[in-house]
Amino acid sequence: MENLTTKSKVTHYILIIVGTFLMAASINLVYEPLEMVTGGITGLAIVIKKVSSMWIEDGIPIWLSNILLNVPLFIAAILVRGKTFLKNTFFATISLSVALYLIPTVDIVYQDYLLASVFGGVIGGAGIGMVFIVHASTGGTDLLAMLIHKYKPYYTVPQILTVVDGVIVLAGVISFGLTKALYAIIAVYIAAKISDSIMEGLKFAKMAYIISDNYNEIAQHIMAELDRGVTGVSATGMYSNQDKKMLFCVVSKKEIVELTEIVAKVDPKAFIIVSDAREVMGEGFREYRQ
Repeated sequence: MENLTTKSKVTHYILIIVGTFLMAASINLVYEPLEMVTGGITGLAIVIKKVSSMWIEDGIPIWLSNILLNVPLFIAAILVRGKTFLKNTFFATISLSVALYLIPTVDIVYQDYLLASVFGGVIGGAGIGMVFIVHASTGGTDLLAMLIHKYKPYYTVPQILTVVDGVIVLAGVISFGLTKALYAIIAVYIAAKISDSIMEGLKFAKMAYIISDNYNEIAQHIMAELDRGVTGVSATGMYSNQDKKMLFCVVSKKEIVELTEIVAKVDPKAFIIVSDAREVMGEGFREYRQ
């Protein structure tokens, strides 16, 4: 058990490091060279670097602004989310700052703003999603989004982040013009979709409702071959007015094909309804933790 816990912690830190380096890559290789403010503390840092370059050569580095601007949000995190959450967030914030320091600022899209908004949104969103998976944050507006999510759980963190970053993108219009801001909005939207997909993709499962006269045989095959539980639900066919037994089963996305094959083999005339389950907790799936 101790080895599993240690392995889990190592995996969490690896995800945070990889995720923050992807985020830093999108900033230093795409957004900053094209002056695209995509929101967040790093977006504000791009503006600060531009403005401060009037008095300081090359302006205040983004990595330094990222650390300094996160101080008040860290204080809020201690009060609202506790020290455990802060530990992961502190590590992620430092990791992002280190990545911003190490990765050089180079224009890899050669002033192609459409390519920048798509490519930057994809790699940046992937990085955000990897960090959020382990319930961490890189500070800044994503930390603010996670704090808001605690009180508004019916909105996903990426959805909240989209709204907050959208406001900052509008502020970027003043500094860099409307055209760049419009492309930045595309990048923010793509990043939110990618991060949302990464977070929810790990939780998705499939629900199957099976109506067949051979329900007992089908249930036995599912339990034996897929090692999944099956629930029998009493139902009545309104057309025939006959009592029937409907089977209810939850499986992973990979197992749904095998499940339908099992049903078709036992009863080719069986009626099957398959739908998505956004999150499943319990035996055989993700454990519930208070």
